[in-house]
Amino acid sequence: MIDRALRLATPLLLASGFVFACSDHSTPVRVRAGDVEIAASVSPRELRVGKNELVVELRDANGEPISDADVEVDVKMPSMGAMSGMGGPASVERIGAGRYRAAFQLDMGGTWQVQVHARPKSGVMASAEGSLTIGTPGLRLEAVGGAAAPTAAAVAPESHPGEFHFDPARLRQVGVRSEAAKLETLDTTVRAVGRVTWDETALRDVTMRVGGFAGEVAADSLGAPVTKGQLLFQFYSPELFAAQREYLGALGANANARGTSVPQRASAMVGAAERRLRLWGVDAGAIAAIARRGTPQEYLPVTAPMSGYVVEKDIVAGSAIEMGQRVYRIAPLDRVWIEAEVYEAELASIAVGMPAEVTLPYLPDQRFEAKVAYVYPSLQGDRRTARVRLVLANPERTLRPDMFATVLLRKPLGERLTVPDTAVLHAGDKSFVFLDLGEGHLRPQRVTTGITSDGRIEITSGLEAGQPVVVAGTFLVAGESRLRAALESW
Repeated sequence: MIDRALRLATPLLLASGFVFACSDHSTPVRVRAGDVEIAASVSPRELRVGKNELVVELRDANGEPISDADVEVDVKMPSMGAMSGMGGPASVERIGAGRYRAAFQLDMGGTWQVQVHARPKSGVMASAEGSLTIGTPGLRLEAVGGAAAPTAAAVAPESHPGEFHFDPARLRQVGVRSEAAKLETLDTTVRAVGRVTWDETALRDVTMRVGGFAGEVAADSLGAPVTKGQLLFQFYSPELFAAQREYLGALGANANARGTSVPQRASAMVGAAERRLRLWGVDAGAIAAIARRGTPQEYLPVTAPMSGYVVEKDIVAGSAIEMGQRVYRIAPLDRVWIEAEVYEAELASIAVGMPAEVTLPYLPDQRFEAKVAYVYPSLQGDRRTARVRLVLANPERTLRPDMFATVLLRKPLGERLTVPDTAVLHAGDKSFVFLDLGEGHLRPQRVTTGITSDGRIEITSGLEAGQPVVVAGTFLVAGESRLRAALESW
């Protein structure tokens, strides 16, 4: 009869929370996440290293048990410094009347993070998170994404799970310093190695249009400076010699025709002969000199088409020259290119027109401002790098081809929320900072980071402008807080 009575009374006892009170479970912590009330307790009351369990009870807005939910419980300690993370998903089973039991293992003393996710079949997910500490009764829990309604048992001496306190004098002694997160203009910076080279669009070749032989060579060495119209070398060509004679003959015939009834009959011959000389590379000044002299010239002068430097030379005195042969290449130095190599992964940050700063090892205190003029369409073979071209004015001839240069490419990103990169600690795929709450109170705060530039790191979520965070001594704070939690559990 007694057994039958107990069986009949069991559902009522479960619904009223009688089992919580009669077992070795802690006092339930109750929070409301949306339309779902989550009550949770741990067993044993004071958690220990080894096996433990957490019982979750779910009720809807009307106070009715929710027995058809999918419940997930995570109990873990994230990695910090050289120590890897521990824990993870717990094994969850339904035990009736809206109650679920999660078994988990704690491998060491300290404070562990707790996450509870419940998705009823006919509702939206309800979540809560908090912490538990070995050797301390109960757990802390807060609703996530809903209005929290904790009972007195849910309120811990600390204002937030994970918050801890240091003596402010101790923090100053070990060099711990805080700084407020702030909005500032941020750039993404790509550093590359570059090489100064000639401006290829300004190169000029001296090429002979008829065959012949080189006489005296005036520009006789590589690197020789030349000015426009300056003599490069003397050139003899049988074809040019014959063309001069033809031109002089046409001039004589034209002069004789002036006293006749058809004074213009030889002018077409003069024009044709002069055009032939021009097409073969004889300039107007040399043609006028031939006409004044009245005799053909064996060696005609070949002059520089522009000012610059001889960068290629393929003749010496007496050289045979074939038609179409390039005998000189001349390059100016009043403007140069700098070709920098960037890695394939950095290409997304490079665009034509973005500003750049150039420095040279032999002029470390001098900086040159430039812009990206062109991004080459192909990569450099096995190196998987792309070439980027900058164009620089060089009026003082300071930059010389084949010099190495350091190139900083900057892309403005606008105003972003940033902190010093020393403020952020990384634990696996997660990042966090220590919020400075004042008077020695610190709290770990999870953040999402963006790009890093010039010692600042972008915070995309988790912080607001003006919130102070620890920026110096971060690892000391992390290590001492972990050690303190372990010692308190002994």
